[in-house]
Amino acid sequence: MQTNPTHTSLVAVGDSFTEGMSDLLPDGTYRGWADLLAGRMAARSPGFRYANLAVRGKLIRQIVTEQVDVAAAMRPDVITLVGGLNDTLRPKCDMGRVRGLLTEAVERLAPSCEQLLLMRSPGRRGPVLERFRPRMEELFACIDELAEKHGALVVDLYGAPSLGDPRLWDVDRLHLTAEGHRRVAEAVWQGLGYPPEDTDWRIPMPATLPPGWATRRVADVRFARQHLLPWIGRRLTGRSSGDGLLAKRPELMPYAPHEEPKA
Repeated sequence: MQTNPTHTSLVAVGDSFTEGMSDLLPDGTYRGWADLLAGRMAARSPGFRYANLAVRGKLIRQIVTEQVDVAAAMRPDVITLVGGLNDTLRPKCDMGRVRGLLTEAVERLAPSCEQLLLMRSPGRRGPVLERFRPRMEELFACIDELAEKHGALVVDLYGAPSLGDPRLWDVDRLHLTAEGHRRVAEAVWQGLGYPPEDTDWRIPMPATLPPGWATRRVADVRFARQHLLPWIGRRLTGRSSGDGLLAKRPELMPYAPHEEPKA
């Protein structure tokens, strides 16, 4: 890893986490950690170029099929790859196949860039994800092995106490808030060797009194009606939240530090 490096291009590959949900902008589009990171990198490198190929709901097979070769052909300085977590949340998940596809993605991306960056995705505390945690940790073990073999960096968000805090997660309990994405951008920024702008991103937020029983029940009902039931419905019908959506930034183009990308 370089210290205080200068990169001239970045391509982000993945699903909703990298697309930027739920860091919502006033115009209804999403920003997210990758856009924040690109803005920082662009401020240090005139002519910096950025592409974000991530689309919400994508499984690792779709990421490999639709995004990996496109990213490899761009030959940027840095590629970020985050995928496979959507697979682990499916009731029927073949982890052997997930590992194989992730391996294929890394083997194709690592030679096409100066630095490939992988992540151990953050995990929200709470009962909903507990049943999937063994699969998640199996996925992360695979990521660690691939990184060591292919010289990729790994940013460990899963082990960061701050990112487990439910207050950094949106009401859908699957996506980070704007503050959560800001902390992820800082983590990746430091992982790439840039000087820290926030040395405390791992530190949990100050403690507050937990919401009362009635408030929690209202939130649970709203979550089930607005997010959980539609998610289950998509699983049962084979649909995805990303069906028909295109990447918000499909070409490797100059990126201004102040730019807010449009969907």
